[in-house]
Amino acid sequence: MEKIYFYVHLVYFFISLQGYYKEVFYSQLIIEKNRIFASFLHHLKIPVREGTKQQYMQEFILILDFGGQYKELIARTVRSLNVYSEIKPGKVTAPEIKKLAPVGIILTGSLNCVNADGAFPCDPAIYELGIPIRTIVEHRDCGEENIRNFLYDVCGVSGSYDLNDYIEKQIEAIRKTVGNKRVLLALSGGVDSSVCAALLSQAIGEQLTCIFVDHGCMRLNEGNDIEKIFSKKKLNFIKVNAVDRFLRKLKGVTNPEQKRKIIGEEFVRVFEDESRKLGKIEFLAQGTIYPDIVESGGEFGNTIKSHHNVGGLPENLAFDGIVEPLSGLFKDEVRVIGRILGLPEFLFNRQPFPGPGLAVRVMGEVTKEKLDLLRKADYIVRQEIGRLRKKPQQYFAILTDVRSVGVKSDRRTYDYVVAVRSINTTDFMTCEYTPLSYKILNRIVMRIVGEVEQVSRVVYDITGKPPATIEWE
Repeated sequence: MEKIYFYVHLVYFFISLQGYYKEVFYSQLIIEKNRIFASFLHHLKIPVREGTKQQYMQEFILILDFGGQYKELIARTVRSLNVYSEIKPGKVTAPEIKKLAPVGIILTGSLNCVNADGAFPCDPAIYELGIPIRTIVEHRDCGEENIRNFLYDVCGVSGSYDLNDYIEKQIEAIRKTVGNKRVLLALSGGVDSSVCAALLSQAIGEQLTCIFVDHGCMRLNEGNDIEKIFSKKKLNFIKVNAVDRFLRKLKGVTNPEQKRKIIGEEFVRVFEDESRKLGKIEFLAQGTIYPDIVESGGEFGNTIKSHHNVGGLPENLAFDGIVEPLSGLFKDEVRVIGRILGLPEFLFNRQPFPGPGLAVRVMGEVTKEKLDLLRKADYIVRQEIGRLRKKPQQYFAILTDVRSVGVKSDRRTYDYVVAVRSINTTDFMTCEYTPLSYKILNRIVMRIVGEVEQVSRVVYDITGKPPATIEWE
């Protein structure tokens, strides 16, 4: 059996070394080759070798990224099938892969990245490792059934990925990293920071101090709700009113990337100021999740948008280190963690809300007047769509930087245009617009133009992701 296994990989190895490697790698030929190879291994019933189970998550699939757009979809699909997945750069060497000991490897990439200057093929020695390999370069190959067959029929996984195990390992890692030192967490009250707070609290208890910064860009009544909930928890809760401070920094700024980076840096400055009042606090905690890191760009990906957790942080950060216990999880996994940790459902099932808040839902310059208008419009959108029995995963309002002629009370107006965004998604990496009924849309429009001053027109965004992002900025 070992000889058969060796010769199969030897043939596979030489095929992959052909001079036209790049073309083959991104052609239908290699897709079919991998399918044939997978079927052959399954027919031989070759067992998974001993020692290929990764200790952290028991067993995992390694995704080698050559710059493709489907790596996150593949990773999430693998996890949804109860198998842990990790994404690594395509230039990872065979010895490094052997040390990681995955039970299977998925290669994914795009022609843009492979044909770019400095592009590189994967280490051909990976085909000698005795690990099943699959190539995915088209969306049709990302289907759950195709990936399931590879995982269970070819790689022989047991499907043992469990988020309870993730919690235990993270608690252990947090305690090892932090020791008896203190941690400062930016608590926004959103899903990510709330779950992060719960996990850190379980790991280090009163060593955790949570600071809620009111930057003036929160949704209607949200600041008061957050204070009411977390001030009663068994943790050190501090509320900082920094509205004027943030608005001064944002004055005259219209570029969305600049707004995000300014807010990210100012957040850290506020924490630095508060930490000085509290004495020595060694670690800064953040609710960074996996999509934040992906969309902020990486070794191969382009920056879609920077996140305040992972982009724009000042170099002279006055902390010894950063703790990000959720950075390897997708949004739906974070919600599951929240449920396991005992958070109330209304908290861990809240809609995602960007760190910069309404500042990136106000197009153009951010002012108090615009924020107040958007808060009212957004409340109406969330209230009306929130009445649906089956709710979309995210829905909100955007105050555009466009004005439109209108008529109110028999007089001509020239007021703002509000956009409504409602999307359906499973992982927030891709999405489709929600097909809301005309009845609901009409009710939203009539309420906004009737109850919110200086708004004369409402439009509905029906663009998916891709090509658009969920947020407008």
